[in-house]
Amino acid sequence: MDDDGVTYEEFVATRAQALLRYGFVLTGNAHDAADLLQEGLIRLRGAWGRVANKNDPEGYVRKIMARQHISAWRRRRREHLVGDVPERHYDDPGLERAEHDPRLWAALAMFPRRQRAVLVLRYYEDLSDEEIARTLGISRGTVRSQAARALGKLRAEWRPAAAHAEGGHHDR
Repeated sequence: MDDDGVTYEEFVATRAQALLRYGFVLTGNAHDAADLLQEGLIRLRGAWGRVANKNDPEGYVRKIMARQHISAWRRRRREHLVGDVPERHYDDPGLERAEHDPRLWAALAMFPRRQRAVLVLRYYEDLSDEEIARTLGISRGTVRSQAARALGKLRAEWRPAAAHAEGGHHDR
């Protein structure tokens, strides 16, 4: 047990579902998300004493998951696209808005892995360009160019549901 009284098992029991959702946002695939989570939790178990003392086990696992995701992308250099986003209810308020518009998820699933990872880390995890670069093992300039390309594609291909329903092609 660490100073806060949280054990590895308690951490896993309370945070595994949120980490699995994070993995899904990174990969766009439930099976790959589960693999990322499993690898992250295995590595966390080995480093629990060190990580728990720094009071950031979740950040440690998320960093491992992001790095594993990019490593897989580099090895395969191709994507595993999904036809549809699984119909699930998320209790996470940050995901609820996007959950109601499956077109956003479909658009994100079409992006190359690196672009999707940069957007997830920037807007879902609220990391700075420097933090994203360190996490993914790429330069800050690459983070910016990947984000710009992905956002350009998103702006061109997706409109929020309200604008789409009104027939408008304007931003929010």
